[in-house]
Amino acid sequence: MSQIIKKVVLVINCLQGGGAERSVLTLGQGFYELGYEVHILRFKPLVEYDLNPNLNCHVIRFKPYKLIPSSQLRYQLFAAKVDRYILSKIGKPNIIISNLYPSDRIMVHSKLPNLIYVIRNTISNKFGLTNSSNTDKKVEELRRIYESRPCICVSKGVEDDLQASLGSCITSNTIYNAFDKELIQQLANESTSSQYDRIKPKQYILHVGSFKPEKAHDVLLKAYAKSSMAYPLVLLGKGKMLEQTQKLAQDLGISEKVLFLGFNKNPYPYMKHARGFVLSSRSEGFVRVIPEALALNVPVVSTNCKSGPSEMLPANSLVPVDDIDALASKITLLMAEPKSFLFDFDEQFLPKNIAQKYIDYVASS
Repeated sequence: MSQIIKKVVLVINCLQGGGAERSVLTLGQGFYELGYEVHILRFKPLVEYDLNPNLNCHVIRFKPYKLIPSSQLRYQLFAAKVDRYILSKIGKPNIIISNLYPSDRIMVHSKLPNLIYVIRNTISNKFGLTNSSNTDKKVEELRRIYESRPCICVSKGVEDDLQASLGSCITSNTIYNAFDKELIQQLANESTSSQYDRIKPKQYILHVGSFKPEKAHDVLLKAYAKSSMAYPLVLLGKGKMLEQTQKLAQDLGISEKVLFLGFNKNPYPYMKHARGFVLSSRSEGFVRVIPEALALNVPVVSTNCKSGPSEMLPANSLVPVDDIDALASKITLLMAEPKSFLFDFDEQFLPKNIAQKYIDYVASS
């Protein structure tokens, strides 16, 4: 008798270089370790990560459907195509996991069972629900999507925000992101770009993140300028606010101490050799970089933004959001006494443990 193969489909718009995309690939590996046949389905061909050979990757291009004038109709027609593709090319999945709003607004029209949404950001911030003139209309749209299927939130803060923003009509639970500790450590041993020659092991502090308002690079640079600046600050990432941040470093007179090394799809060698890691965010969904740093035995300090950091770090490592003086003091301590901010990686974050939580949740729903 042939063994029945269990299948999971993880749906995401594309695989560009973001934390959500990395999380999807890592979760997929967790399902693979549990014996599932794993399929990653995306709607754009863009890929900025090395694809895991254990995962089956598919592309169904959404772009041609943008020519349909009615957004509602285009999503309905495309969702029907997605359903047909899954059933004909993959087979009936045991679990379908939709990731991020661009995928969710399509998959809300899917007729396939066992579909769940993963909420990876605080939606009040993501959609400006606290300061928008169109708040009621947006809330109505989000409710229409997220009350249709169960929602998994990547932190308790994200779940609290979801419930506060959309109300008790939403069925939700918290399951953290998955982190492949062994893979992170393996990647950390790879060679880095030639830019790594500009810094010395354990002689710099590191920040990794896109240059956008939520990451608060302005606060980070102002805090660093008020710190002892005993070691250089290395910034990895790209984004629309990069040039603005570089100019701020010049205006603060710290441009020689702040190194902008661009986006790197493998930041782990830089992370492994950092004296410490600092996060300055105003808002986050979960903050992947914290457990990644802990997996490499790197000390961490962070702002206590709305969700994520306080669920992984003790109060000693946290400072209030946008508090430049408090962050400056903590950065000075991080540079002087890094071991004070060193904590163990939590094994609950391992991919197969997180994937099992998804399986258990779907079975109980």
